[in-house]
Amino acid sequence: MPDESAPHRAVWMAFAARESVWTAPMRQPVQQALARIANAISVYEPVKMLVGADDFATARQLCGSNVQLIQHEIDDLWMRDTGCVFVRNARGERAAVSFNFNGWGNKQPHARDATVAARMAELSGVPLLRSRLVMEGGGIEVDGEGTAIITESCVLNANRNPGVSKADAEVELKRLLGLEKIIWLPGIANRDITDGHTDFYARFIKPGVIVAALENDETSFDHKVTRRHLELLRTATDARGRALQIVVLETPGKVRPEFARKDFAAGYVNFLITDKALFLPEFGDAVADSAARNALAAQLPSHQIVQLNIDAIAAGGGGIHCTTQQEPV
Repeated sequence: MPDESAPHRAVWMAFAARESVWTAPMRQPVQQALARIANAISVYEPVKMLVGADDFATARQLCGSNVQLIQHEIDDLWMRDTGCVFVRNARGERAAVSFNFNGWGNKQPHARDATVAARMAELSGVPLLRSRLVMEGGGIEVDGEGTAIITESCVLNANRNPGVSKADAEVELKRLLGLEKIIWLPGIANRDITDGHTDFYARFIKPGVIVAALENDETSFDHKVTRRHLELLRTATDARGRALQIVVLETPGKVRPEFARKDFAAGYVNFLITDKALFLPEFGDAVADSAARNALAAQLPSHQIVQLNIDAIAAGGGGIHCTTQQEPV
């Protein structure tokens, strides 16, 4: 599995789907936020957007000409989780891995979303590889050089992989993704729909350098777990034996009130990185928004840092990374 910052053929997204999931008055703001993300990415590389028939005209109106719309019925917009994970072998031949999406442990209807990985593989002209594991792309973070960060609360959860041990999971993940070492973080189960996906806690921005979240609100369930993650990462090494450089991004102390709610996902680690740009949320906290931008810009001086208002999507518990899935060259 290549590093996310390696060159892409395209980025895949999905337009907001079932009205039972995204009801009015959220539906329109969510669609506008998805289009905002897609249009920003499409300045740098193509975007392929899955859209249900009922939403096709709206998507065409909101999305620019560099966003390719593909009719396919979907349940929800979180392409990072419903989509396939693209991999390459030593000869450079590409394939797509299906991790048997089951609605984050059968928390949500997912019959349509369970077809997305195979459809992506078909449209990309690559074989589909089936895994023995049930998991989502948001639970996997790799450096492209054999190291992964994965949360136990997601992959080792009985709602996905009952009876599967950490050793069993490692064998399968190493086989499919070309991994040599997995850094396991505890995560936290039963607090959000994902059971604590990696991509809200720790991300590689390049081999050896990890961006990690720090929650300072003592009333948040993430307060203790983000500190535990930092302790583990600061003593970890990657597959090449290197100690890891940790860049800490503190979560915002406030967000704009319009979409603020209990499940609002306020954090900067859920960004998308390409070979030319990094797409980062901003939440209206001027100090925290700037601090996140500046910290990433210092690490990636050749990248454009593009900050976007994604409040409507964050209100649903996700971020920019959750809505995207890269297809490597």
